[in-house]
Amino acid sequence: MVVAGVIAEYNPFHAGHALHIRETRRLLGDCAVAAVMSGNFVQRGDCAVLDKWTRARAALEGGADLVLELPTVWAASSAESFARGAAELLAAAGAATHLSFGSECGDVEALQQVAACLDSEAYQAGLRRFLDEGMPFAACRQAAARAILGRDLAGLLSQPNNNLGVEYIRALNALNSQIRPVTVLRAGAPHDGGNHPEYPSASYLREKIFEGELSADNPASLKFGERGALAVLRAMDEGDFAALPDCGEGLSNRIFRAVRQGRTLEEVYDLAKTKRYAHARIRRAVLWGALGLRACDRPAHPPCLRVLGANGRGREVLREMKGRAALPILTKPAHGKGIPLLELEARCTDFYQLCRETPGPCGLEWTASPVML
Repeated sequence: MVVAGVIAEYNPFHAGHALHIRETRRLLGDCAVAAVMSGNFVQRGDCAVLDKWTRARAALEGGADLVLELPTVWAASSAESFARGAAELLAAAGAATHLSFGSECGDVEALQQVAACLDSEAYQAGLRRFLDEGMPFAACRQAAARAILGRDLAGLLSQPNNNLGVEYIRALNALNSQIRPVTVLRAGAPHDGGNHPEYPSASYLREKIFEGELSADNPASLKFGERGALAVLRAMDEGDFAALPDCGEGLSNRIFRAVRQGRTLEEVYDLAKTKRYAHARIRRAVLWGALGLRACDRPAHPPCLRVLGANGRGREVLREMKGRAALPILTKPAHGKGIPLLELEARCTDFYQLCRETPGPCGLEWTASPVML
């Protein structure tokens, strides 16, 4: 069976995501599609606008066959960690033959060249040189790649979906995986790009949900849980901030000081921000602090495969996985009890419930069953 893996947030699932699934099937034939999807928190350092079970159902109704969860410790991380965690889950499932992702360039061979460059010794040496000059990481990355690849190929890293695609390829290479990358040309509004008559961006749709122009069942945002988040952050000491991921180079001290002064989360982000630190990096660190997570909470490897939803063909993929998967497959919520990472995930879900427009109850992690269509 040909099984295309997809790594996604679906925040929320929209027409562009459905197009990506259709185009994947056009490229690979009538394949099964298995999505590794972020749980209740996402890479931009915020809550997913809709909970993971609602988004899993939308993905299944939009063309996916199976949805596996990407836990928060990878979902709310840098592009490199996000890609590595998701790719490792997909590889461990043992069923995927391909990894399909959208990109602005639509050229998988070009992205493979960039991935190979970023894993080279020449790139690492160049990157260190630029970092020592105090430049922001993204600018250092681009400059070091440009010195090796030239302007055109290095320029691919300036576009977010290309950048994630490169990280997916790097992750597959690091795992020595036989999963083959394929890419679909992104259509419609660019990432965070606003409206489009056919394919508006996810950020535009989230904006319309919070403005009340699009209906959504009890949406979530960190702003709804802002005071609770600030209360946790203000109780943290400097050592707690230093224990957050990606908080070296003085960032932990800046966030600690910002938390002492900021009266809102936006004020905290703005007070901590400099040219050296990307805004998303600060938001993710603040989210980890609010969730009570530390860098040491992210294990070296995922401990299990948690199913969020499946349809009939997805259940066929699950049956195939049972004989091939390198990790336990969890299809019942209670099976996660006693697994440290899922105990942490339950705590994150309880916090997420306080970040909904109307706060929800505790304990959903142990009672909400996968969506089966």
